Amino acid sequence: MRIALVINTESGSVGGATPEAIRERIVAAGIAALGEADRGASLPARIAAAVAEPGIDAVVVAGGDGTVACAAAALVGRETPLGILPLGTMNLLARDLGLPLDLDGAIANLAQGVPRRIDVGDVNGRIFVINSVLGMAARVARHREAHRARRAVRTLLRWALGMLRHLGRYPRLTVTGLIDGTARRLRGRLMAVVVGDYVEQPGHVLLRAPIDAGQLTLYVLANLSVWRSLRLAVGFALGDWRRLPDVERLPIGDLSIASRRRALLVMNDGEVLLIPTPLHYRIRRQALTVIVPRAETNRRFAEETAAA
Repeated sequence: MRIALVINTESGSVGGATPEAIRERIVAAGIAALGEADRGASLPARIAAAVAEPGIDAVVVAGGDGTVACAAAALVGRETPLGILPLGTMNLLARDLGLPLDLDGAIANLAQGVPRRIDVGDVNGRIFVINSVLGMAARVARHREAHRARRAVRTLLRWALGMLRHLGRYPRLTVTGLIDGTARRLRGRLMAVVVGDYVEQPGHVLLRAPIDAGQLTLYVLANLSVWRSLRLAVGFALGDWRRLPDVERLPIGDLSIASRRRALLVMNDGEVLLIPTPLHYRIRRQALTVIVPRAETNRRFAEETAAA
């Protein structure tokens, strides 16, 4: 097996191993990993260079959800599969796919796994693999990025406390949604367009299934006060949150969102973007190929998810 490998050392943890050690473990598993010509380039440029490598069996990224999303956008519509070494904090797509979360298991999956096509979302030509969020969460994430450059603990603590104190004061987002051809006014603190849908399973927060059935789901949270946020968090832990009174869930095929604003802050897979309105959401069915465990593992994972 011959892969183009990109390791993002800024995505949080790298599994307790240096990039050199990760490469050595990949080679020890019988996989030939191409070296990068310019490790100092931006992550999108490094991934683009990996995708352009001739004669490779896969593009493999080591990092968190942002790294995976960047690679996915570059590989959508291509035959080359994406291999994931989930070395971030959340590893949401890896969990959805039932991938091993330990480094050695993830490396073994590269050699022993099989390709699987999954869906991705598209908003105005921008790809997301998990969700696209509007409203308060996108604004909070923008503030977080602004403070991230100053890594002082006191600054971050002040930011977090300020977010909690003003949680209920953020203005509601009011837009007009065209949902499968039907116009509707949407108003809430947070709106999320999810590839597939979330399942309610105790101990598994924001687990999605299915992710290859050509489905989007719109969630609208009317209120996000401190109390309601705590109640939602408890619902996540218990696996019983979709029926809370402040949560509206709408399965959709396609969605357009119009606003009086010329552009809206949108958070795609954790990346905050300013996208001109109207926003046009659509599903790109089975447009991304990912290396996943063999059918036996996937079948058990699917059965566990269905049972929940």
